[in-house]
Amino acid sequence: MQYEVIIIGGSYSGLSAALALGRSLRQVLIIDSGQPCNQQTPHSHNFLTRDGEKPADIAAKAREQVQQYKTVSFLMDKAETAKQIPGGFEIVTESGKSFSGKKLICATGIKDKLPDIEGVSDCWGISVIHCPYCHGYENRNQRTAILADGERALHLAGLVRNLSPDVSIVTNGKASFTNEQTALLMRHNIDIIETPLSRIKHDNGQLRELEFSDGHTRRFHAMYAALPFEPHSGIPFQLGCELTEHGHVKVDHLQKTSVPGVYACGDNSSAMRSVAAAVASGNLAGAIVNKELTDEHFV
Repeated sequence: MQYEVIIIGGSYSGLSAALALGRSLRQVLIIDSGQPCNQQTPHSHNFLTRDGEKPADIAAKAREQVQQYKTVSFLMDKAETAKQIPGGFEIVTESGKSFSGKKLICATGIKDKLPDIEGVSDCWGISVIHCPYCHGYENRNQRTAILADGERALHLAGLVRNLSPDVSIVTNGKASFTNEQTALLMRHNIDIIETPLSRIKHDNGQLRELEFSDGHTRRFHAMYAALPFEPHSGIPFQLGCELTEHGHVKVDHLQKTSVPGVYACGDNSSAMRSVAAAVASGNLAGAIVNKELTDEHFV
């Protein structure tokens, strides 16, 4: 089956791109595996008009609205392989279905690589969190830990210290701060804990205590974690899309990747991980794809 645009990923950025394209009467297929990275997060914040809502509810409302546009189709499946073909791209799914499209939008997201520490996966997105803009206000004035080291820890420390007077950095081993960085943290009364973290004690995902390898415990209300990530899909890399030094799909100011006809939006191509940012980048990607399709025919 042939479409004008295939969108891989049906979360916020993919749905936003589909909305722009559907309103332009483009024949669009969204392929989604139903595994968003924030599926465990109870509330979404910092998105105007939807502040405090459940992420799943925002996504469900978005799908309902996009489905009003009859040129947009949905497929619950996983895109497994992609290749360039004359006039566009061919996508083969996990179930063996094959589709082709003139343009491809990768809204495939990322997967966080959680450390092998008991309790982290249970608390992830609830009280072990990644973003002060998404979760900081709700955890303001509470005893807060930061699981990070070096520049990442320093970046978070300034943001979190603005929200809470009681902040500790857990480096999970020997810290790598320079003398100047250590002095800066001390000036702001930010404790550095180098003892390895062994366990998170929690109640249904709500952090109570951190337990360290020497047996001592510290009570905290929440912990930010600067974690590594990996792509949720290998599709952009199968097509040869260039990456940034941090591992994101490299895009220009119009969401274009290094491969002509392939676009990327959302978390896979931005360090700003938020619903609002994903929606904005998807809207832009959809508009630019529509313009390119128009330019190819309006001659």
